[in-house]
Formats: sequence, C-alpha cells, structure tokens
Amino acid sequence: MKNTKSIIDVVIQNRAISHLLFWSFFLMIFVIIASLNSGDIKTQAIIYLSLLPSQMIAAYILNYYQLPRLLLKKKYLLFIVSIVLCVYVFSAVGRLSVVYIAEPFVRKDFTQESIVEILSDTAFLFSVYFPTVYIYGFIMLIVKLIKNRFEEKHQLEVLQKEKATNELKFLKTQIQPHFLFNTLNNLYALTLTKSDLAPEIVLKLSALLDFILYQSDESKISIQKEIELLQGFIDLESLRYGDKLDLVFKHTVDNANTQIAPLMLLPIIENAFKHGSSGNPNHARIHITLSVINFELEFEVFNTKPKIHLLEVDANKSGIGTINLKRQLELNYPNKNRLKVEDSLDSYSVKLYLDLK
Repeated sequence: MKNTKSIIDVVIQNRAISHLLFWSFFLMIFVIIASLNSGDIKTQAIIYLSLLPSQMIAAYILNYYQLPRLLLKKKYLLFIVSIVLCVYVFSAVGRLSVVYIAEPFVRKDFTQESIVEILSDTAFLFSVYFPTVYIYGFIMLIVKLIKNRFEEKHQLEVLQKEKATNELKFLKTQIQPHFLFNTLNNLYALTLTKSDLAPEIVLKLSALLDFILYQSDESKISIQKEIELLQGFIDLESLRYGDKLDLVFKHTVDNANTQIAPLMLLPIIENAFKHGSSGNPNHARIHITLSVINFELEFEVFNTKPKIHLLEVDANKSGIGTINLKRQLELNYPNKNRLKVEDSLDSYSVKLYLDLK
C-alpha cells in the first residue's frame, strides 16, 4: 500500500510524467471510441495522431495563458479576441493535418481539398473541428480544477494538523510548569520542617520530570508507561501525606501495549491531590480506578473536599489542569471521549471514557 502511494505521489509531483500520462490515456480512449464506430482502429489512430499537435498547443495556450493571464486578470476583450483567433487557427491547422497528413495514408482515390477551401470554410471549422481540437483543453481544465481543489483541501488539512500539533505542544508546556509548581510547593513545605522525606521527593521528582520533558513528546505511548507516570506522581504525593491520606489506586489492563496520548490522565489526579488533600489530610480520601479492556479506557478519580476549601474559593483562578484536559480531549480524541464531572460540597469526582482504537 505504501509503495502504491509513493508511486502516485511521484506521478503527481512530476509534471512531465503526469502530462505524458494525461495525453497517452485520453488519446487511447478517443481512438478506441472512434474505432468502435468505424471498425478500423489503425485509421483512427493515424487521424488522431495527426490532430495531436494542434490539440496540444491549443490546450496549453488555453490553460496556461488565456485563462490565468487574461480571463482571471479581467482582460476580457483581449481574452475574447485571443479565443476566437486561436479557435480558428488551431481548427484550421487540425483540418489541414487531417487532409494533408492522415488522409493520404488511409484513403485512396480522393479529391484533396485546397488550403484556400479549408481556410474559407469557417462554419465547418467552428462546428466540427473546434470541439475536436479543444476537447483535450477542456478536459485538462477540469483536471486542473479538481487537482487544485484537492491540493487546497490537503493544504488546509496540513495547516489544521500543524495547528492542532502546536496547540498540543503548548498544552503540554502548561502541564509541565503547573505540575512542577505544585510539587516544588510540597517540597518547600517539607524542607521548612527539615523532613527526611525531602531527598526522596527530589529523586522521584527527577524521574517524573525526565518522563514529562523527554518522553511525552511522542504522539502516543503505551498505557503501561502512562500508569508508571501516574504511579510515580501518586508515590510522590504519598510521601508527603503518609498514612494520613486514604489513598487507593487500582488499575486493570488487558494489553499493556495499548496506545494512549501522553499526559492525558495526570491533570485529573493532580487536581484531586491539590483540592482533595491539601486542606485537611487527616480526613482526606482519594480513590483512583483505571480500566483498559478491549481498547476502551474507563478512568475514575474521587476525592473528598476539606471544609477549608469552601471558604477559600478564588473566583479569579480557573484550574489550568481541567481546562487543559478538556482541550486535549478535543484534539486527541474527537468524538471518542466522554467526561463527567460531579462536584458537591464535600466531594469531587471525574469519570472519563476514551475509545483508544
């Protein structure tokens, strides 16, 4: 399949090859159609070959000069004059080619028309030879319009893809300082109390940053790597709260190599720790369940909300993590995600479904 695609790309991109194929294909088609009526393919091949020079010149002048440089630039009078003149000239040349080149090979004992007779019979030239000579030019015009349409569509798709890619990169750069800011705050609190946990947190933070900074650039990673990232973050937070936090992380995966966009799930867990355990860890509860079965991901995070948060609501802060997550879902899994958020006075839960196929 890839070889076929590459061959097609080479043909499309190489103008000489594509034009050669165009003329060869349609010449063969018209010769075959004409021979079905006359029953003589050799005669039709000679006639159409004699017409070919006038047809080619007329087609290229029409598509590469008259239309783009006269009609599209609103030089209407010059366009009309040139069209009428070219139609007459190339129709006459086509008729002369048939009479003086082709017919001597395919006819015997016939009276050959004079050049004056051919040039003066304008009605016959315009009614019969004009469509015959210009048929290739009109087909070339249609092909060019279709090709331009596909190229514009392809260019638009590329621009949209680049925009989405750049936006995803920007969203990831938001996650990194956001995550780092929260963790450094935790580390700072431990250093103030001269906790022995501070060195271990530094090591785990280093491992997580290595993943976020260097491995998250991939468009997809295995679900196993994503789980390891989540587990690392959970371990990092657990060091801070210890046994004071009721923390559960359960995960079930039928295929560890199932692919997922990186850093999709971390903002949800990060949000749970930020708002569920920072106020009063003695009574905090965070339960996390992850299931990936047959490429269908179900992820649920539940956390209690300490009462202190009810009094410390800052209307000017809009959780970066949640906004970031919603936008990443739109870009990575359009029409393949469901996100349900339940927010009450004492708890907060997020349920996410992803189709990873």
